[in-house]
Amino acid sequence: MHRRFLLRLVLGAPTMLVLGRGGGALAAAIPPPRRKPALRVPPLVILDPGHGGRDPGAVGRRGTQEKDVVLDIARAVQRRLAGSGQARVDMTRSTDVFLALDERVEIARRAGADLFVSIHADSAPNLEARGLSAYTLDENATDDFARKLAQQENLADRFAGLDRRGAKAVAAILNDLRARHTRDTALRARAALVDGAGRTLRLLENPMRSANFAVLRAPDVPSMLIETGFLSNREDESMLRDQRQRRRIAEVIADELASLAGSALFA
Repeated sequence: MHRRFLLRLVLGAPTMLVLGRGGGALAAAIPPPRRKPALRVPPLVILDPGHGGRDPGAVGRRGTQEKDVVLDIARAVQRRLAGSGQARVDMTRSTDVFLALDERVEIARRAGADLFVSIHADSAPNLEARGLSAYTLDENATDDFARKLAQQENLADRFAGLDRRGAKAVAAILNDLRARHTRDTALRARAALVDGAGRTLRLLENPMRSANFAVLRAPDVPSMLIETGFLSNREDESMLRDQRQRRRIAEVIADELASLAGSALFA
């Protein structure tokens, strides 16, 4: 005996009537079609090679210029990170040009960046300091080392004829609820990156620090500054002059950023 199937709507839900002997009918709800999960849009990471143009940044004893070292590292990070498929990647500068500190911040904000990473190889407050370290924004520096590093870095705008000594206090930014969430994300990103990089690269003693870096002042973009090493140190300068070592540093940074971008932190 063949059964006939009828479709009708019962209380707005699709229902199938199964007609059998004697005309009796049994109703069975048809499950709604499964919706395809929304495609995840990878987070946008903005890489910021420090200095550039008429601002060479730190200059090592052998004449190594920071602006060249960090641009080369940033380009390599961009290629590897973009190739991972975990993040969209852009840069504040891809050539040897000068950008004021607030210009770098605004590039990230206008782009709607999910993470801003400023890459440096500055001179340290002491010649013995060497190794990778990462910094987040704080009005009160974690220590004298971080405070002096931020003061030195904030002088970059002198090449644009700007005086940032009267810059607005960071306290208002950090007290804003949105900015507090931004800062919390930056702190977690910094911890994850340093923890991962430390398995492969030499780290500065106390590699996670905070200070009042002008380039990290976007209230709505999690931001951190990475010192890949210090050109004021002979060993670090030799390492940063070596293209193979720069590639190694870039690969580690890119891989850690890829892990971060694919984590729940940016879900």
